Amino acid sequence: MKKKETEALEEEIEIPEGIEVKVEGSKIIIKKEGNVLERDFSTKKIVYNVQDNKLKFSASRSTRREKKLLGSIMAHVKNMLRGISKNHVYKLQICSGHFPMNVSVSGNEFVIKNFLGETIPRTLKIREGVSVKVDGSNVIVESNNKELAGQTAASIEQLTRVKARDSRIFQDGIYIIEKDGKPI
Repeated sequence: MKKKETEALEEEIEIPEGIEVKVEGSKIIIKKEGNVLERDFSTKKIVYNVQDNKLKFSASRSTRREKKLLGSIMAHVKNMLRGISKNHVYKLQICSGHFPMNVSVSGNEFVIKNFLGETIPRTLKIREGVSVKVDGSNVIVESNNKELAGQTAASIEQLTRVKARDSRIFQDGIYIIEKDGKPI
């Protein structure tokens, strides 16, 4: 059977006012008021450039693989455009039923003391570009990079994961309750 030739695929994203977008090779750099986000999309199948205040994407063929790749790149760029204007926020809830947990942020470390009666505190190094705040029984993770904010929230949740106890009875821990404005 002969392969069917497919037509070119083109998409575009409108760039909001006050945001500068630059394309350098395979990197897309987004700037606004001193904040800079950049990401390298190394692919030869998708070509992108800035024209008339729009970021244009094109692929020479419109196969299923190129459509999926283009959709992923566009989703990442939309998250970058949203993050440069308004931070991505993840909210976590502290649940301590058996032992009173002490959760704090000191410098660039997230510290949990007295988790299930443990004497050694559990710590997590906070990545650069992410801010973590403890507000009563809530932990708020903010960043203009969605991947960093999500990974930090997941690492905090994993920090209190326990396999040695019955999870139906010992529900102590820190759990994600809101991912970037969407309740779980």
